[in-house]
Amino acid sequence: MDTGSSSLTLSCSGCPVARYTSHPLDASRMSPRPFLHPVTTLAGTVVTEYRPSDHPHHTGVSVAVPDVDGHNFWGGRTYVRGRGPTELDNHGTQHRESIERRGADGFVEKLSWRAGAHELLREHRTVIAAQLSSSAWALDFTFLLTNPSARTVTLGSPATNGRPGAAYGGFFWRAPTEEEAPEVFTSDAVGERAAHGSPATWLALAGRRWTLVFAGATDETRRDPWFVRAAEYPGVGSSLASARRLAIEPGGSVARRVVTVVADGRVGPGPARALAVQAVST
Repeated sequence: MDTGSSSLTLSCSGCPVARYTSHPLDASRMSPRPFLHPVTTLAGTVVTEYRPSDHPHHTGVSVAVPDVDGHNFWGGRTYVRGRGPTELDNHGTQHRESIERRGADGFVEKLSWRAGAHELLREHRTVIAAQLSSSAWALDFTFLLTNPSARTVTLGSPATNGRPGAAYGGFFWRAPTEEEAPEVFTSDAVGERAAHGSPATWLALAGRRWTLVFAGATDETRRDPWFVRAAEYPGVGSSLASARRLAIEPGGSVARRVVTVVADGRVGPGPARALAVQAVST
């Protein structure tokens, strides 16, 4: 296992835009995992939140799954069918095993998802930062989850465990809380209610001085519904297990790629679409 430097900084044209922590010292109940925070616009506005009081297990930008064969890699309570959110001693951790590439614009690393001494998944992660304009840059985040065992591993969510509308699990971005809820819109929907739980080529979250445009960059990623929160708290993720558990056969893999545009100012639907297309093709 790699126990080297615990953090690195991503930059665009010499401008720091994100810090990545690979070896967090969080309590086991938080399901410790690598994360990006703070992430900023090119002008320096922070667009992530780490361990907020409303959901202290939210850690900026990360890959988190609430149910991997019954183990919690999301943090906090586990949703149990017939019981609701329940405190369980079932939290897993993500450990960096090695880093294959490291530079100012990004990195490639290997992770191990473990529950105690048992390895449930292996991950190959690639994170790249690329400048798009003088006011926008893109975070390209790809993860490949592989089942190293001789038995099938399944991924679930509170939705698959009986809680409607709560299909979170996968790539997740916790945005900062402001006085007013951010605006939400997609290529064909406006508002949190319309966007939540639906697949879309891209989805935008627009705050007071910033806009995030999330784009699925592969066919598999675009088929995943978006998990969206705005009024309760600002957060966006893609849903690996929305209607049913996602099975990974022995030796099999699941890959997703989400490219997020980080822009200064409030961006409307037309410019958001153009930024999403540019980011995915960069």
